[in-house]
Amino acid sequence: MFRFSLFLLLVFFYSGLNAQLAEVVNNTTSGGDVIFGATNFTKTPVFLKIEFTELQNTTDDEIRIYYRKLSSGYNNIFNLTRHVGAGSPYFYYNVEAYRSDPVAKVDLDFPYLVPFTPGKTVSVFDVKDINGFWGNEKLKSWAATGFKAQPGDKIYASRTGEVVEIVEQTRTEESEFWYNTWTNIVTLLQPDGTLISYKNVIDPNHELKLNQKILAGQVLGEVAPGADGIIVLIYHNSGVNDDLLFVIPQFFIESGKVEMVNSLMSIKVVHPNEVRGLEMTKREQRKYLKD
Repeated sequence: MFRFSLFLLLVFFYSGLNAQLAEVVNNTTSGGDVIFGATNFTKTPVFLKIEFTELQNTTDDEIRIYYRKLSSGYNNIFNLTRHVGAGSPYFYYNVEAYRSDPVAKVDLDFPYLVPFTPGKTVSVFDVKDINGFWGNEKLKSWAATGFKAQPGDKIYASRTGEVVEIVEQTRTEESEFWYNTWTNIVTLLQPDGTLISYKNVIDPNHELKLNQKILAGQVLGEVAPGADGIIVLIYHNSGVNDDLLFVIPQFFIESGKVEMVNSLMSIKVVHPNEVRGLEMTKREQRKYLKD
């Protein structure tokens, strides 16, 4: 019975990958301009893509594809201005919505923090598979980083981001709004539009909130009971199909050294201020970074 129920959940999740996360509306003003807005039906940000297949009688006739990050609820997105002396704007468009930025500008050299307590020495392990991460579908390609750990070890954010999903041992949210199908996992939306998921990480004191900003080097949670390691995945929607694009991160290892990690490594964790502060505001730097 349990296996059958789990299979149904995976099917529902995969069907929900194309669920309606957002809806676009437009209204014409008395002057003939068109105001576009969109409603994000989820509790966390989504990324909207509007592709115009026909666009006439506006000052923006060259615009064909428009991207916008939407907050939860209603968002004003843009206006189409009518050409003076022309008829009413004429247009057709297609809409897609994503949980991450389909045109994310990924810096492959960005220095991620090793997500453990500074001063601790950690080992890396090879992740053999990520079965069950994306429903019952097999991903064409993927990348993941594994760190050996003990239950209760503190886990820190490798990079600044917004909390978009906190999942304990079981899932309770409607499946069409899931970011993946794993449990005991915390997912953040990063400033470049990619997602980072920490598998086998829990928030035992329920201190995390959706849309909360977590700074690089701040405590995210702890290793779940029974786990002997955590898995870190960084990825975003492709924008072309239902596939995900995965990022192989580089981690800050020691002063002046940033590189991809492998299972031969034993790393003494450091969280230098110059890395932690990369995506902080000036106010955050003054508040959280100490000499």
